[in-house]
Amino acid sequence: MASRRGRGAGRPSWRDRAFVVRTYDFGEADRVVVLLTRDHGLVRGVAKGVRKARSRFGSRLQPFVEVDVQVYPGRGLSTITSADTVAFYGHAIIDDFDRYAAGCAMLEAAEKLSFDQGDPELFALLQEGFERLQSPTHPTLVLDAFLLKAAAHAGWKMSLFNCANCQTPGPHKAFHAAAGGAVCTLCRPPGAMDVDPEVLHSMWLLEHDHVCSEEFAEQVHRATSAHLQFYLGAGLTSLRVMKQA
Repeated sequence: MASRRGRGAGRPSWRDRAFVVRTYDFGEADRVVVLLTRDHGLVRGVAKGVRKARSRFGSRLQPFVEVDVQVYPGRGLSTITSADTVAFYGHAIIDDFDRYAAGCAMLEAAEKLSFDQGDPELFALLQEGFERLQSPTHPTLVLDAFLLKAAAHAGWKMSLFNCANCQTPGPHKAFHAAAGGAVCTLCRPPGAMDVDPEVLHSMWLLEHDHVCSEEFAEQVHRATSAHLQFYLGAGLTSLRVMKQA
């Protein structure tokens, strides 16, 4: 579809696939929407009139809905003028706390891992994660699979069999996020996490799209969360909420 000139900004408009990350009320009827787009990265735009009772446009700009959006770039906020539903993933998510929390954590992590430029692979990982939340699979395992793959895509791939420090072949019984994954007895730093070797194997399975048992789900989630927190420099609010629930 050919681009048209942006209103007032003098820049061409564009269309892209997107997920809503966050929204804020703005004025009496508008809303600021933070979008994770496939080809344009993170975009902050105003959707005008979407808080009016009869606005069908506003009903589409919700979490867990993949939309095709029309955006006019601006110097500060862009303007979102239309949104067509491509896929709705909320059926199995919004009425289930664990799945809802996992979905929110995926969105929050994707926002932190995204930049101004597009990242089709990260976008595809989010689509895949939301699709898997529709299945009976344990939601925390779905979340951890997304986090492990997204972190690896960002350049933060762990060593889950060989020692991350000396490369001694495993299996090993300790994990340390700052060291880069599994650590052997000789390289084990202070504060390393004691883990069953099957925990590290389960993380490898999730990262490579294989079926994983729920037996070690709690330890897998703990190690995965520590890994992400170390590289982001801060934890995810959604993960703290999950921990407190």
